[in-house]
Amino acid sequence: MDLEKTLLRKVGEAISKYDMIRPGDRVAVGLSGGKDSVTLLEALVLLQKRAPIDFTVCAFTIEQGKFLRPIAPFKEYLEKKGVEWVYYHDNPSFQLLEDQPDHGCDMCSRYRRRAVYEVARGMRANVIAFGHTADDFCESFLRNALFNGRISSLPPITYSSHKDFRIIRPLVFVTEDITTAYASHLTAPVIPCGCSQKTGTVRRSLRDYFTEMEKDHPRIKESMLSAMGNIELHRLLDTRYQDPEKTIAKPVTEELFPMLT
Repeated sequence: MDLEKTLLRKVGEAISKYDMIRPGDRVAVGLSGGKDSVTLLEALVLLQKRAPIDFTVCAFTIEQGKFLRPIAPFKEYLEKKGVEWVYYHDNPSFQLLEDQPDHGCDMCSRYRRRAVYEVARGMRANVIAFGHTADDFCESFLRNALFNGRISSLPPITYSSHKDFRIIRPLVFVTEDITTAYASHLTAPVIPCGCSQKTGTVRRSLRDYFTEMEKDHPRIKESMLSAMGNIELHRLLDTRYQDPEKTIAKPVTEELFPMLT
C-alpha cells in the first residue's frame, strides 16, 4: 500500500465531501505535537501544492504545560517547510496546573479553545483544522451513547459560536494505524502530551475495546463511520422523529431474523 497516496486520498475525500476548504482560505492547523496533527499538517501542505483551489496553510501550538518534551524542535522543522508557526504559552492554563482545582478536562478544554481562537485570529486564519482521526470519531460516538445518553459524535465541519472560524477535521476517514505509520517515516518531531498517557480513563477503555474487537472484526471502525452517515431516525426512540401513522413496520422475515429459520 502506498501510504502517502492512501492518506491524501482519504483526506481529499473528506475535504471534498464536506466542502471543508474553499478558494482563498487560510487554514491554521492545530499542531498538538502528536502523530495525528503532524500527519494532518503534512497532508494539507502536500494538497496545497496539488489541489485545484488556492489556499494557504499555517500552524500553531498551544502550550498548556503538558508536553512530555520541549516543543522547540518544531520551529526548525516548520521553517524548512516554509510554514508559519505560532507557539502560544497560555498563562491561564499554567495557573490551572498550579492551583490544581477539581475540574477534570472540561476547564482545560475551555482554556485551550479560547487560546486557539485568539491565535487563529492573530494569524489571519479563517479556518482551523484539528487532527481528530476516525478513531476519535468512533470513540466519541460510543462515549456519548454509553455515558452521556445521546447519539452524537465529533462533527467533520462546524463553526465557532460567532461564526468567526470554520472548524474542520480532515482526518475523519483516516484511522490511527495510518497516522502512526506515516508519522514514523517523517523527519518531524513527535512530542506527546501527558494527557495521552493516562490510564484508567473512559477514553483508554474505549481504545482497548476497539483494539480487542479489531482482532476479529478489522473493519469495525469503517462500519461505525458508515453508520454515522446512514441514520434511520424513525427507527430510534426520539419522539421528534416518530410518526406511527406513516411508519410501516417490516414483516418478520428471514432477512431480518435469520436465527429464527
